[in-house]
Amino acid sequence: MRKIIIPTDFSENAFNALKFAAELFKYERSDFFLLHAYADEVYNTDGLLTQEFLDEFKETTRKNSETELEKTKERILELFPNPRHKFHTVASFGMLIDEVNDLVDRENADIIVTSTRGKTNDRKMTFGSNSLQIIKYVQCPVLSIPEKYEYSDPNKILFPSNYMLPYQKRELKLAGDLARAFCAELHMLYISNFPLDSFRQKDNQLAIKEQFYDVKQEFHQVEEQEKTAAILEAIEKLDIDLLILVNSRHSYLENVLYQSTLDKIGLHPKIPFLVLQNFHRT
Repeated sequence: MRKIIIPTDFSENAFNALKFAAELFKYERSDFFLLHAYADEVYNTDGLLTQEFLDEFKETTRKNSETELEKTKERILELFPNPRHKFHTVASFGMLIDEVNDLVDRENADIIVTSTRGKTNDRKMTFGSNSLQIIKYVQCPVLSIPEKYEYSDPNKILFPSNYMLPYQKRELKLAGDLARAFCAELHMLYISNFPLDSFRQKDNQLAIKEQFYDVKQEFHQVEEQEKTAAILEAIEKLDIDLLILVNSRHSYLENVLYQSTLDKIGLHPKIPFLVLQNFHRT
């Protein structure tokens, strides 16, 4: 049973991510958890002058959240009446990152599927602030869907790696399961002027190959260059449908995401973007 968390702010971008998830896991028995965290809606509202009014507004916001979640559930069931899928709604008074983390732990979730941007939809930013926080801090794989991206099966997957870090088996297994479900090709990208010859690199490469058994695998090496440019060039050249990066300390993804401002982020994928969190679950 696959357990999938879909954070939503009830925007069309968020619903598009939900549709993508329903398509992506159409062959698997899956529990979908539609999560809306509404603390910001309460605290950011002007005019909350008394505790009594705050409590009343909090209760009203909870009911509105539950109503909107049910509407979202009905809407997705109309589009995808898949007997393999069950949808659950979760309205939580808390900050989004905390509520997502709690739900991940409580349900032992396999993946979070989110839109790159929600209601804010600032086109100068690759990721909305909520999506970025989830990618950086939640200890669970995160699949981000670009705005207005239309679903297509992931037939070609790009996985850049320097093979210096061992990856978590559970994380790699998820990616391997997706690749096998769609008979996808895995394209490993190694950006370096030097051959792959250290024992550490070879062992880590072997671990990846083992998790992607029964998947056609191709190895690509390009000369050392700015990594964003190399990845985007490979996406275009190889006609890639899904990009995989690993979020771990000192990784390329960390270097990209931890810029001082979001509009300095250089990576602007126009395809779904799967982030594997290379941390042990707490």
